[in-house]
Amino acid sequence: MVLFRRGMHFGSYGTADDGPAVFDRLAEAVRSAEAAGFDAVSVPDHVHQNQVGGGPDSPMFDAYTLLGALAVRTATVRLFALVSPVTLRHPGLLAKAVTALDVLSRGRAVLGIGAGWDVAESEAYGISFPSAGERFDRLEEALAICDALLTEGRATLSGKFYTMRDARNSPRPVHATIPVLVAGGGERRTLDLVARYGDACNVFAADPAELRHKFEVLDRHCGRVGRDPLEITRTVFAAAPADLDAFAAGARSWAAAGADGAVIIGPSDPGRIPAIGEILGEVFP
Repeated sequence: MVLFRRGMHFGSYGTADDGPAVFDRLAEAVRSAEAAGFDAVSVPDHVHQNQVGGGPDSPMFDAYTLLGALAVRTATVRLFALVSPVTLRHPGLLAKAVTALDVLSRGRAVLGIGAGWDVAESEAYGISFPSAGERFDRLEEALAICDALLTEGRATLSGKFYTMRDARNSPRPVHATIPVLVAGGGERRTLDLVARYGDACNVFAADPAELRHKFEVLDRHCGRVGRDPLEITRTVFAAAPADLDAFAAGARSWAAAGADGAVIIGPSDPGRIPAIGEILGEVFP
């Protein structure tokens, strides 16, 4: 079953720090996306805004506090962080946070997780940012911990990076567990982790041939671990379009390459959300 088809990512909250009005604007844009047929909404899990979104002086909410607030302002959309870097949150606390979101949203949470990339914010906050190899090793342990806590309600693990001794997760998720999205298109480590732990992957928009290749690599990883590839939702991550006709053509090419849907970075003008939603609704009904 496809987890979602039409996602919108609200990666920037503007450059003005005007207190509660920042959230009010965002909540209105999220409601507009839900009304326009989007079935998933994501926000960043960072402590600083990056330069593309306005730089570190621009507003950046704590992701799970924000998602909890959006849970009570929405009714149908799935909610997730795109994505929580393994460097930023201990996996046990991350599992607790996403479970709380799931309960608040009546079962609409998704766990978005990845290896992380923003060394600048880590240096600013004094957060360790190890090599890519170590980050992926940590991600593998974190996924095992989250899987145990979300699925079984307890975790015991003595790994290289994390130790858990009969850690409990209560209240439990609304359904049997919470779906997991592993972001990125790295062919050796990321897509392998998607095959072993993920219910969804989200890769950057690319040439259709490259996108098709990424999905073929994922299929091979699934075959190696005995996983049915159809269990994994495949979405494309793309910027909000300037040219709607070109966007529609691009979306059709993603679908032809094997994508189940797309996650679109929200436009600076929320008034364009309905038009984007209409195109995605036609391509990914």
